[in-house]
Amino acid sequence: MERVYKESNIQEIAKSILKEVPFKTFAFYAPMGAGKTTLIKALVKELGGVDEVSSPTFGLVNEYADSQGNLIAYHFDFYRLKDEMEALDFGLEDYFSTDAYIFMEWPEKIPSLLPDDLIALKIEILDATTRRLTSFG
Repeated sequence: MERVYKESNIQEIAKSILKEVPFKTFAFYAPMGAGKTTLIKALVKELGGVDEVSSPTFGLVNEYADSQGNLIAYHFDFYRLKDEMEALDFGLEDYFSTDAYIFMEWPEKIPSLLPDDLIALKIEILDATTRRLTSFG
C-alpha cells in the first residue's frame, strides 16, 4: 500500500486503511513531526471514537471508546522507553491479546515484542503539508 496525502484528505486515507488492512495492530514508523498522532486521530474517528486523541508520550498508553463506552483502541507511544523491559513491566503483551485496535508510535523501541500480525506503516514528509504513507515488512 502506498498513499500520498495532505491533512485535508486524511479522513479518506484513514477510511481506506481500515478497509484494506486485515490486521488490528498498527506500527507507525516516522520522524518526529511527521503526523503519526494526526493519522491515528483520523483512524480512531473513523472507528467511531469519541475521545480526544492525543499522544500518550508520558503515560505510554491511551484508551479510546465509542459513543456507547465500548473500548475500540489503544494508542501507545514508546518514544520515552529506555528498553523493552519497561514495555513488559506495564503489561504490553496483555494489550496485544485484546480485540481492540492497537496503534503504536515509535515501535522501533520494542522490536522483539512486536506481534507477527501487524501492519507496519512508514510516514515520510514530502513537504510542509504532504506525506507519503507506505506499508512494509
